[in-house]
Amino acid sequence: MRLLLIEDDPAIARELMLRWQDGAWVVTHVDRLESAAASLRGDAFDLILLDLGMPDGDGIAWLKALRAVDPRTPVMVLTARDRVAERVEGLRAGADDYLVKPYAADELDARIDVLLRRTHPDRDRVIRFGPISVLADDFGAHLNGTPFELAPREFEVLRLLLSRAPRLVSKRSIVDALSLSNQEINDSAAELYVSRLRKRLEGSGVEIRTMRGVGYQLSISPAGPAADDAAG
Repeated sequence: MRLLLIEDDPAIARELMLRWQDGAWVVTHVDRLESAAASLRGDAFDLILLDLGMPDGDGIAWLKALRAVDPRTPVMVLTARDRVAERVEGLRAGADDYLVKPYAADELDARIDVLLRRTHPDRDRVIRFGPISVLADDFGAHLNGTPFELAPREFEVLRLLLSRAPRLVSKRSIVDALSLSNQEINDSAAELYVSRLRKRLEGSGVEIRTMRGVGYQLSISPAGPAADDAAG
């Protein structure tokens, strides 16, 4: 998936680029609206992330001009303009989503996932990372093409980690995902299900890394032959 990030704050742009550099998103960053227009003339993007207060023009006017020629490409506005009237103006100008700074990085990632699913409905039906794959709308996991049995909550954790892999997933995101089906989930319960899933993945060629104080991350482990044994 190709993303166009239109952001003139170098600190924000650098933080997002570092966060996304190991993920499945290919990100082009520009710090001027003129450069954004040039990028769109040369490439097709799956999503545009637009800061409104740009040094060479106003993002709302730019968005209206974009919508006159491109009504389809989803646009998420990222801005400090937080008044209701400003949000309404942005959405009516053609934004598909509107997120006010400062925002939580996990929320931004989740909103991007939603927009990409909406515009590419088949994108997330099968999610793959290394030898592991899951059917996103079913409780079906496979290891090297062979069915891989998991308990429902283990599957939910795996599906969330796979959907973000190899990006980090915070513990809060796991708690929130599990809480959708069980209101009593807390941090300790989330750690328990991550631990159970980690044991189930032993020898598969995929491991769950713990980034202390940050979250969890799927990574490929040097266990190729063992993964074949586990699949059999």
